[in-house]
Amino acid sequence: MQLTPRSKFLFMIGVFAVPVVAAYLAYFGWRPSGHTNYGELIQVAPLQHTAGTNYDGAALNLDALRGKWVMVHVGPSNCDAACAQQLYLMRQTRIAQGKEQSRIERLWVLSDAGAIDPALLQEHSGLHVWRPADAAFSGQFPAAGSPAGHIYLVDPLGNLMLRFPEQPDPKRMLKDLKQLLKASQIG
Repeated sequence: MQLTPRSKFLFMIGVFAVPVVAAYLAYFGWRPSGHTNYGELIQVAPLQHTAGTNYDGAALNLDALRGKWVMVHVGPSNCDAACAQQLYLMRQTRIAQGKEQSRIERLWVLSDAGAIDPALLQEHSGLHVWRPADAAFSGQFPAAGSPAGHIYLVDPLGNLMLRFPEQPDPKRMLKDLKQLLKASQIG
């Protein structure tokens, strides 16, 4: 079968035009139905009022944790079952990162002046327990109810950026952190 010059011309236009049209449709028309992250991305904002003290009373500015990913629990010193579960998930998620665990820190922001059970602190060695000098600090963590129901993530630049749902799925939380650590060139 011999192609006419007009057929050859239309064929050549099709060869070059079809990929361009497909790319245009993919870019402007097609949107994936799902997303890959489990945690809810929140308005990225640098943490303010970062001065405070460790649980032992030593001064600690949270700027000292810059350069690390920080998992944050905000709540009272009286740690109930939900609080204990969150601290446990934070610890286990960090450990599960293997050689990358040194890139992650854990922080418990105390929202009151109460005392903490010493046994709880022994279970979570390496956990930073911190009281902000300014009570406005806790207001930076968005939540429908109390921020104590969520685990938050702060990036290595000191920006609050992600919130995990209440009673998070540990496997999906682990997957999110693994993807962030893999994609991140900082921290």
